[in-house]
Amino acid sequence: MFIARQIFLKRINKKYYSDFVKIVEVGPRDGLQNEKKIIPTSIKVDFINKLSETGLQVVEVTSFVSPKWVPQMADNVEVFKGIKKFEGINYPVLVPNVKGLEKAIEVGAKEVSIFGTPSETFSRKNTNCSVTESMSKMKEIINIAKKNNLKIRGYVSCVVACPYEGAIKPFAVASLSSALLELGCYEISLGDTIGVGTPKKVKSLLNEIKEIGDFSKFALHLHDTYGQAIGNIYTGLDYGIRTFDSSVAGLGGCPYAEGATGNVATEDVLYFLSEQGLETGINLEKLTKVGEFISTQLERKNQSKVGNALLSKVKKTKICV
Repeated sequence: MFIARQIFLKRINKKYYSDFVKIVEVGPRDGLQNEKKIIPTSIKVDFINKLSETGLQVVEVTSFVSPKWVPQMADNVEVFKGIKKFEGINYPVLVPNVKGLEKAIEVGAKEVSIFGTPSETFSRKNTNCSVTESMSKMKEIINIAKKNNLKIRGYVSCVVACPYEGAIKPFAVASLSSALLELGCYEISLGDTIGVGTPKKVKSLLNEIKEIGDFSKFALHLHDTYGQAIGNIYTGLDYGIRTFDSSVAGLGGCPYAEGATGNVATEDVLYFLSEQGLETGINLEKLTKVGEFISTQLERKNQSKVGNALLSKVKKTKICV
């Protein structure tokens, strides 16, 4: 009788979440911004167009930032105007200030992303202003964006730890996230910028986050520096998060966080999600080819384990034939 009651309680307390997971592809922006070699605009446009053909719903295109700070994004206008805008796909752009927002509006962007951090040191290194000053700037950007009927997504960096200050308190992350939601962001992407997160640390963060809002308004943006990203995604899924940022071929790294390697590879995330019985609407085979394409253009090794495994399998099959 006691055992039966236990099973019944587990059943009625079990939470049911959507089987669909949204992937935000950040390769063209976050993935490329730290590349030393300037990539031709035509390659970037081709790259984004290829991504648009895989079933992705969101492809972050570029950043309207000063070329003095991020030279790789100097062709932001040309790239945004040059890509094909597929129906049903969102093409957000990152804007660090009002000037960047104005450029985004001029080229016809429908969605913009803004970014902040609870780390004072990282904020000053990244945006040359304090957390309070950064919040004031973001508020101004959000107000203008809302007047122009733009969707606004918020990035919160260093949610687990900062390369300068070390561990970040979950309460500080939750406070900043709450403020951005109240200002008008429809979604907050929680970024483990230097990839030091572990399931235990992510649980601690999400336990704090759940006090301020529904997890449908949150995403995880994970770097894979220590190979913990997939485990952290599993933790996020268990809490009900159904949006994850990733970068094809594991492209990326933060110019203000030395040693931070790329974002978790989109191919690896897709394989993991599929094996968990979850849907994304993305064709893994097509995406793998895009990952190989951009890796070849960058003359660098593809950082996706799944991508390399699938490509190797295809090559062996061809040899056998």
